[in-house]
Amino acid sequence: MKEKSINLNGRLLSLKSPVVMGILNVTPDSFYAGSRQADEAAVAQRIETILSEGGTIVDIGGYSSRPDAAEVTEEDEWQRIEPALKRMQKDYPDVPVSVDTFRAAIARRAVEEYGAAMINDISGGMLDPQMFGTVASLQVPYILMHMRGTPQTMQQQTDYDDLMEEIMLYFAQKVRMLRQLGVNDVILDPGFGFAKTLEQNYELMRSLAEFSLHFDTPLLVGISRKSMIYKLLNTTPENSLNGTTVLNTYALLNGADILRVHDVKAAAEAIEIVKQLMPS
Repeated sequence: MKEKSINLNGRLLSLKSPVVMGILNVTPDSFYAGSRQADEAAVAQRIETILSEGGTIVDIGGYSSRPDAAEVTEEDEWQRIEPALKRMQKDYPDVPVSVDTFRAAIARRAVEEYGAAMINDISGGMLDPQMFGTVASLQVPYILMHMRGTPQTMQQQTDYDDLMEEIMLYFAQKVRMLRQLGVNDVILDPGFGFAKTLEQNYELMRSLAEFSLHFDTPLLVGISRKSMIYKLLNTTPENSLNGTTVLNTYALLNGADILRVHDVKAAAEAIEIVKQLMPS
């Protein structure tokens, strides 16, 4: 199996060793209150924390995708993320930035005006038909996630005849479309918590190794403090770090190349330990 890598603003990032993507939420309603950054000082501190604790990529998002999240206008989303993009460009120009958006216009502005290196689209191009073409024209890596519906409706769309078969077909079709458009770097995100019940999330996690068997693309796992952890353990997002680390470790042992997390230090430590367990 060839070594996976992604091209970030002309520099090749090897994924021979998994990397951490640190979450920078500039939303007032993210499901995990501890991740919300209310002002520029908090944004600056969060960036510094991500990088000092071992993060490789900073993922900036201005639209909460938690179930039943409120709608956010395109202009509001841009006004939320622009200060963080400015800060990254000014103080950390060599750190790759991922922009968490399903809007093609936001993606284009982030890349063209602030040098964002990657687009992270929860909708897999479903919520903006211009997204695939935009990413192709920008020639940036694209994180393709599995979801049904919208953040407002997704948890009413969990009726699958065969969960894994549908997700695999979804990825096969969309990866083919992206390749035909000329998108070279596609990263798969199975979409834990998006249009999936608690039981389906664990079925998906148990089957994680299948993605590396069927696709030669990098695999991103984002389960940080999600309801599949805190509902199972009858706790809260604030008390879900231990469960997050357990699942991140399992994901690493089953092919995850990128961990998208709130708690960068814990994820970086999990990677270091798992590296010692894997054959060199």
